[in-house]
Amino acid sequence: MTTLLFFGRLSDVAGCSRMACDLPQTVTTVAALRAWIAARDPILGQAIQAQGVRVAVNRSFCVSDMECTLGAEEIAFMSPLSGG
Repeated sequence: MTTLLFFGRLSDVAGCSRMACDLPQTVTTVAALRAWIAARDPILGQAIQAQGVRVAVNRSFCVSDMECTLGAEEIAFMSPLSGG
């Protein structure tokens, strides 16, 4: 079981700040995870694919093509922050 965490405006789009799910074994990269989420929820998928959204797997930042999601316990999506 993997816990997906959504921070900032992404939690509003997701309708929750966390969700538990079983990822398919074919989801082995951050890019594949984003595509899998988009297939299940197109609005959330669009939000997590927006420029500036960062992903951390087990508290380590990842890039889209890294093979890092298989067996992950926690995956966090963080929207960009603006200062002011």
